[in-house]
Amino acid sequence: MVKRSQGLGPRHSKILVFMEKYQKQYGFPPSIREICDETEISSTSVVNYYLDQLETWGYIHREKNISRGITLIKDALDRVISETVAPIADRLEELVRIPVMGRIVAGLPIPVPASDLAYFDPESAIDIARSMLPQRENPAELFALEVQGESMVDAMVNDGDVVIMKKAAEARNGEMVAVWLLDKDETTLKYFYREGGKVRLQPANRTMQPIIIDDPRTVQVQGKVLMVVRRLPSAA
Repeated sequence: MVKRSQGLGPRHSKILVFMEKYQKQYGFPPSIREICDETEISSTSVVNYYLDQLETWGYIHREKNISRGITLIKDALDRVISETVAPIADRLEELVRIPVMGRIVAGLPIPVPASDLAYFDPESAIDIARSMLPQRENPAELFALEVQGESMVDAMVNDGDVVIMKKAAEARNGEMVAVWLLDKDETTLKYFYREGGKVRLQPANRTMQPIIIDDPRTVQVQGKVLMVVRRLPSAA
């Protein structure tokens, strides 16, 4: 028996209807990337977020680590078509468009580009479902950075991922932050700690050593990490 969640929205429905049409036409399920293209969602992570919800609510079954391993549950699909397809155009779930301001190194610090962090094309942005963000966060205070390097892999932040940041000038011990090292004109992504009059920038990788900053005045916090958006291969 399918338990329909009140969180089921028209974007969930659009995904399900597209999957059903694709299955009928080709005889197998669509890829994550094809669902992205059809629903005009820029991130495969957001599509996976919706698919995880649909599986939890009993609308689909997913085979992990199998390409195109999505199975529609017929009764659930019939209910979606009868109850929610019509209003799709009128009730699109809110997406927050967050600008991608540049690239941040999760490794040894690198020099800041001449135009500071904002060196990506002004049109570069990532769409995030509003429901994925903490309720109290103001989207106007958020920005995104593409991660380069592997110093934060033990914190599930991998090379190529995108971190959603909240603008901040201060940090508490243990928070993951983007910092600007003023004396070297470099940036890096690390855990932040104040210790004995110094700053320790701690990687989340057992093979890497922390960066110790003797003068805390040279460390400028740019933002705190709110969430990580996985960048999956184009073929899923």
